[in-house]
This record gives sequence, C-alpha cells and structure tokens, in this order.
Amino acid sequence: MDHSSADGEQTAAFETIKDKNGIDQVILRQARGASVRISLHGGQVLSWKNDRGEELLFTSSKAIFKPPTAVRGGIPICFPQFGNRGSLEQHGFARNRMWRIDDNPPPLQSSEMDTDANVDLLFKPSDEDLKKWPHGFEFRLRVALVTEGSLILVPRIRNINCKPFSFSIAFHTYLAISDISEVRVEGVETLDYLDNLFDRERFTEQGDALTFESEVDRVYLSSSDVVAVFDHQKKRTFLIKKEGLPDIVVWNPWDKKAKAIGDLGDEDYKHMLCVDGAAIEKPITLKPGEEWTGRLELTVLASV
Repeated sequence: MDHSSADGEQTAAFETIKDKNGIDQVILRQARGASVRISLHGGQVLSWKNDRGEELLFTSSKAIFKPPTAVRGGIPICFPQFGNRGSLEQHGFARNRMWRIDDNPPPLQSSEMDTDANVDLLFKPSDEDLKKWPHGFEFRLRVALVTEGSLILVPRIRNINCKPFSFSIAFHTYLAISDISEVRVEGVETLDYLDNLFDRERFTEQGDALTFESEVDRVYLSSSDVVAVFDHQKKRTFLIKKEGLPDIVVWNPWDKKAKAIGDLGDEDYKHMLCVDGAAIEKPITLKPGEEWTGRLELTVLASV
C-alpha cells in the first residue's frame, strides 16, 4: 500500500477523504489515470473510472448515501447470505456495517496483486451481529487497480470459530451502460439458472447470448470463469473474470419494478445492469481456522 505520491508529480496512489456524513472513503489512482473510490461503510466500491475519467459503475439518481442503508450502485457486498432468509437483513449485513483499513494484512499468495494502487479492508462482526449470526469470522478485502486500469477484488473469509459455518456471497456489481436494450451478455449460454421471478425455479439458458426486453433476475449456476457484457452503443465490453465464485447473478428491474424501488429513479433501469460474481447455489463451508479466498477482476475493452 502506497500512501505517498509517485515521483512527486503524480497524485498519490492512495488517499483517504471523508464524505458529507463523515464516513471515510479511500481513493486509489493508477498511474495512467484510472481511479476507484471505496467507502468504509460496507467496504463498498462506489466509483471506478477509466483513464479518460469515464465512470464505469452505475449509481442510482436517488441513491441514499447515509448509513445504515447500502448505496444503490457501485459494488455492494452481499454476505453472509444473498436474498432473504431468517433473521438477517436482505443480502446479509456486511454491506451495512463499518469496515476499517487493515494496515497489516496477512500476505496474499498472488504476486500480481503487488500493485502500487491497492488497499486492504477488514470487517469483523459486532456482538450484535453475533447474536443474529453466531459465527466468528474475519472478512478481508483487497481492492486493487492494475496497470491497464482493471479493478480487482480479492475477498478472504476466515473462520475464527470453534465450529464450522456456511455462507453465501455476491459482489452485486452495478455496471454503467448506455441503454439496457443495446446490451448483451455472453458466457451464460447452455447454463442452468434459478429464476427469481418464478420462485427460484430451475431453467436452462436457450439463447446464444442474453439480451433484455423485460425484467431479468437470475442466478446462473457454475458459469465459466469469464463472462462478457457487450455495450453496442458505447462500443465497449466489460469482462468479468472470477475465481472461487462459481455463480453469476444477472439483474435488471425494468420499468415497473424500478418505479417500486424507493432509491432507484424511474428511468435508471435503462442505464444499469447488475452482473455479480457469486457463490449462492452451494454455500461455502469453512471448518474452524479455515480460510476461503475468491477473486473478481473487472476489465473494460473497446469493442466495435
């Protein structure tokens, strides 16, 4: 982690600021100009810009930036569950809690993560969290910008309990797109998926690519490690590469659902698409002392 400026001329690779509610945010800048902004509320990536300063993540026009609500946009972290279950809030509590900067994280195996623009965050459950979900854990997250401007998230979850526990996880990535009707998703063809619009009934994808003309809310199971989102109007392609996150959630609320969501503008659905690296169908189980590591890499390429 580099808190200093490079060569004394460029802006610091790592900077902390406070938002209007006094919550710490971290800004990472890569030498060519790409940047990412992360809030310590939820450990949530709020902004990711390419080297031309173009925003690549969507944020709702009605987003609420005040805790305890997670911001509608960016990359909220859904943990230890995805959806609604039991006494936990929807999508779990990690996205609604304060994280902290981890100044002394255990080393990562992957040497390519030694970039000059990264930050390590740490979340531990409070006593209140442990009452609702009685499992001791440490959730570490490294957020990094690599040379080409790709955004990499490396989550690590360790069981510090004396008994096993299981969890689900999703990085609920809101991609900024030109127009939902101009977008297609490749890499999900022939996959089975759970359709949340049909009470999680299981279907098989029949199309060569997924396009959008109505609400979509699906969990594609055991997907390939690379999924591509083509935005024809903006002539760019998002590549979503993942490890340890076998499933892919694809969600767009369309017009009626968008009007029913209080912190989403009525027309916002046209300019957003959620494509999440996730582990949902088969929860991850950790024995005492065991650690799980995942990896999500988001890259943007120019396309014709």
